[in-house]
This record gives sequence, structure tokens and C-alpha cells, in this order.
Amino acid sequence: VQLVESGGGSVQAGGSLRLSCAASGYIFSSCRMNWDRRTPGKERELVSAISIDGTRTYVDSVKGRFTISQDNALKTLYLQMNSLKTEDTAVYYCGAFCTGWKSWKWGQGTQVTVS
Repeated sequence: VQLVESGGGSVQAGGSLRLSCAASGYIFSSCRMNWDRRTPGKERELVSAISIDGTRTYVDSVKGRFTISQDNALKTLYLQMNSLKTEDTAVYYCGAFCTGWKSWKWGQGTQVTVS
């Protein structure tokens, strides 16, 4: 099981980025998928999630700006981030919890810096 994030970088406030998370080693469509973020000095925060039935959830601070999606054929999770703010600066992590698993699996993270 492996999750590999990409797409992070540096962008000016108001700009956009699309994060990707490529999954391998399991049945992607049977999993709840999360995007979390961590900022130094703050607790890790759930940004967005897709449940197994396709329900999408967002933390209030990103509603209307971020969109989570997934391509089951490509086994890839996405996070489209628009109208970025400086407070979105963080390391973003992709996570999966699949049917039959005992714990979450996480990627290595990708840095997003908004200035």
C-alpha cells in the first residue's frame, strides 16, 4: 500500500494549485479518502474527505474554495485549491482507510506555501 502526493508548491494569495495523490496496492473505491494538513505549531486538520458512498466533506475554512475528487480508474485522489490564502500554507497529506483495515495509511505529504 502506497500513497504518493504531488502538486504542492509556492503560489501567491488568490492563486490555485491542484494536489494529487496516487494510490497503489489496494482497491481504491472501497476506501474513505482524506486530505489533512499540518502547520507548525498547530494540530493536524482534516481539510476534506470522500466517504465510500461518495459523500464529500470540507472544513468550513475551505468551503467554496477547495474541491475534492477522485478517479477510481487511475486510483488518484485530487484536491483542487482555488483562491488560496496565506493561512492555507501547510503540509498536505493524503490518507486512506479501506474496508477491512485496522488503521489509516498516509502519504509523505506535499508542501503548499501561499504568500
